[in-house]
Amino acid sequence: MAVMQQIQAEVDRYPLVLFMKGTPQYPMCGYSSRAVQALMAAGAVALRTVNVLEEPEIRANLPRFSNLPTFPQLFINGELIGGCDIIMELFEAGELKRIVEEAAQG
Repeated sequence: MAVMQQIQAEVDRYPLVLFMKGTPQYPMCGYSSRAVQALMAAGAVALRTVNVLEEPEIRANLPRFSNLPTFPQLFINGELIGGCDIIMELFEAGELKRIVEEAAQG
């Protein structure tokens, strides 16, 4: 499967997908750490994460797929939400919890 199709399959298959550096237990950058903490605090228990450090082709091609050059990147129901700054803004505004709950309900 071509890498762009693989990325599309990930965001289509799971309602909450975070492409990040590292894992939720061991984030490898501060931005990924903050994003995961905000998502967990918002109740994102069914969060699918992809460690782009272990997937170099995804890391190289995701910025072209999403038109966002940085990591982490959050997709909800197949739609790019944004990176750490957007995730934190949504969390601080109380919107992230609502968005996560809606995604969990389908």
